[in-house]
Amino acid sequence: MLERLEHLLPVADAPPDWSAHAFRWRRHGERGALQTVPSPHRLALDDLLCLDRQKTEIDRNTRQFLAGRGANNVLLWGSRGTGKSSLVKAVFNAHRAAGLRLIEVDKDDLIQLPDILERIRDRPERFILFCDDLSFEASESGYKALKAALDGSIAATPDNVLIYATSNRRHLLPEFHSENREARFLDGELHHGESVEEKISLSDRFGLWVAFHPFSQAQYLDVVRHWLDRLASNQPDWTEAAWAPVERAALQWALQRGSRSGRTAWQFARDWVGRMAE
Repeated sequence: MLERLEHLLPVADAPPDWSAHAFRWRRHGERGALQTVPSPHRLALDDLLCLDRQKTEIDRNTRQFLAGRGANNVLLWGSRGTGKSSLVKAVFNAHRAAGLRLIEVDKDDLIQLPDILERIRDRPERFILFCDDLSFEASESGYKALKAALDGSIAATPDNVLIYATSNRRHLLPEFHSENREARFLDGELHHGESVEEKISLSDRFGLWVAFHPFSQAQYLDVVRHWLDRLASNQPDWTEAAWAPVERAALQWALQRGSRSGRTAWQFARDWVGRMAE
């Protein structure tokens, strides 16, 4: 019985190691704690190709936040594998020396957002709460907690916190064709039905939307070559004759995966360099 009740007992509020730069929120029953991440993913902005517009917007917003000027919560949405999560990690690495800190929060733990915000409210550091790969059903408790934290709770969100979230869905919720029947024309204007308005209401609370789209074939091959240069122990010989079989293999790899993306390019490069080292 004691073993069964152990996870329900309150956890002592041991202060986290604030000298760390990255944290995960770990839930323990009805409570939670900040767990340090000793070795955050070392990803540089220069490793993200074909994302100049997205890098510029996110980096500008983050610099404004660090300087204490106006900045927005950010929703990074779009196709899978196109660099949404990688861009958040790279921006964090670019500014961690200036006092930026990253807290990763799982979707299922968003119900505890008020506890997280209270834990860091009076800290001198600047925090990004990172919520990766979000998608909800409207009835989920985390959905309502995130709405309140973004804009809607009676308690003000601390000035030292921004929320950066990634999703494959712009509105974070499944959308159905039948919901379009609720739309009405009034005085020549299109008004969404209540179901669509509810779904838009969450993403609308993010002040900055940044879209990510699938790569063209040329962009995909540029990323492949970049990662081959980074991962190979010796500088590859990119003569036309040497590149032709690599290009053919990279395109076949993308065709098998059904995706031309930065993630697919990185996975191919890891496989190719590994096989060439045999």
